[in-house]
Amino acid sequence: MSVLAETISIQRRRGLSIPPQVWGIAPAVLFLMLFFIAPLVDNTLNSLQTDAGWSVGNYARLLTDGYYLSVIGRTLWVSLLATLICVVIGYPVAYHLVRHSGRLSTFLIFLLVAPLMTSIIMRTYGWQVLLARGGMVNTILMGAGLLDKPLRIINSPVSVMIGIVHILVPYMVISIAAVLQGVDRRLEEAAGILGAGPHRVFLNVTLPLSLPGIVTGSIIVFMMANGSFLTMLLLGNNSVVTLPVLIYQQFTLVGNAKLSAAMGNILLVLALTCLYLQLRLVRPKRGRA
Repeated sequence: MSVLAETISIQRRRGLSIPPQVWGIAPAVLFLMLFFIAPLVDNTLNSLQTDAGWSVGNYARLLTDGYYLSVIGRTLWVSLLATLICVVIGYPVAYHLVRHSGRLSTFLIFLLVAPLMTSIIMRTYGWQVLLARGGMVNTILMGAGLLDKPLRIINSPVSVMIGIVHILVPYMVISIAAVLQGVDRRLEEAAGILGAGPHRVFLNVTLPLSLPGIVTGSIIVFMMANGSFLTMLLLGNNSVVTLPVLIYQQFTLVGNAKLSAAMGNILLVLALTCLYLQLRLVRPKRGRA
């Protein structure tokens, strides 16, 4: 009887014991709960508070007022334009890096990644110096006789886009290059043997196979451009007011933390919605491949 009782006791203790796998993921879950879930819950509760009490008045104001709707639309447009420019610039660079760089590939990758090791603030201030009225860009253009007077590039939408693309294009190049590296060159050779020219091989074989890299890079660039703040503020000087800049203005200048919280949640929803739509567009193609 004593042996049976001891066996039952051991089984009960085992049934109540926590598996080792749970202890392994417990620190990560705790970290997410404290530094991700809890701030989101607190931000949501703040956004639902108004002078009249608990309501969705802040969200109704943001989604019905013409000014706030224009800011949301401008945020999406700036993010989309930055993504398209990064694709146009990043794909040729990634293609050359994978297919034609040879022994220089390691050095080129270092040059590509090196700016990511520098603070965004330092890079942004560098563009302020280059794009100023007396900066290097205007000096070179005027010295070449292309301009009679300096261009007003700084504190304009052009300078904002230049700064955003400079910061985000390495992510696009790395994403595309990683996929191009895994493309089977024998497929391109087979298409060439069957009579396809270089352009047709690229359009019908290489480009479709590299679409996952383009989509991944576009997701990363779009999300980061969607939440870009320092570049907009330092290079734009309020010439391009997007949702992150408006959140800063409402929180620090106006002191409306409740409306700022609602804006932050809308920005999060926009990012998650775009991510979901882009992933849905990619999955069917992968399934048919």
